[in-house]
Amino acid sequence: MTVLTVPPRPKGRWMPWTAAGVVVAVTVFMCLPVVGVGLDVGAIARNWQQGALRVGELLTPDWSFFPRTVGPILETLQMAVLGTAVGAAISLPVSFWAARPTNPFTPTRALVRGILNVIRAVPELVYAAVLVAMVGVGALPGILALVLFNVGIIVKLVSESIDATDAGPLEAGRAAGATQTQINRAIALPDTWPAFVSQTLYVFELNVRASTVLGLVGAGGIGLLIDAVRTFYRYDQLSLVIVEILVIVVVLDTVSDAIRRRLV
Repeated sequence: MTVLTVPPRPKGRWMPWTAAGVVVAVTVFMCLPVVGVGLDVGAIARNWQQGALRVGELLTPDWSFFPRTVGPILETLQMAVLGTAVGAAISLPVSFWAARPTNPFTPTRALVRGILNVIRAVPELVYAAVLVAMVGVGALPGILALVLFNVGIIVKLVSESIDATDAGPLEAGRAAGATQTQINRAIALPDTWPAFVSQTLYVFELNVRASTVLGLVGAGGIGLLIDAVRTFYRYDQLSLVIVEILVIVVVLDTVSDAIRRRLV
């Protein structure tokens, strides 16, 4: 008669539950009024009438306001296109300088990554506020803020993609006597191109959303109009602007998804 041996229970089965318990404990701790953010859930119950009134206004867009939004919406799209194009053009060569396989010289790579860390640490809204003070109100500070925002994101994502690729072809190029520039252009660039295009499309979608917020500090686009209608509590007009932004984002997401499928 064959005796079946029951395998021992795997160790560490308690770790997921412990991790979940720690997350819940930290979340509750952060909500405490003394040491946390002082989350007051009761404020929702006390002000539900105001919330219902604002939601009702948002559900009734003022379609007669549409002609006033065409110009700012077009300016927002122009800012997003220009910011993405300039940022992507700068990011492609910088991505090769920030990646280990395409830039084996450690001091230069560390310097580039350090500068990019500083760029990413500053929110784009702060860039826009400072640039508005420097060059004045309009689309120019918004475009410059988007360029800085794009360079920080695209370079990080693309350089990490380069770091994750197989270094064998690059080593073969060095063994054949090619310079690092020739290796990057002939070997690394074709492999990097799909990831670069995909991340650029992703950043373009982010720029459309970000440019609407940059206008709140005077950086042009639909944000200036949002700030104006919000000041006068015209939530019905604000609702129309939100609908337009939603339509644009959905269209861009559909187009970007189609382009990404062709790249894969």
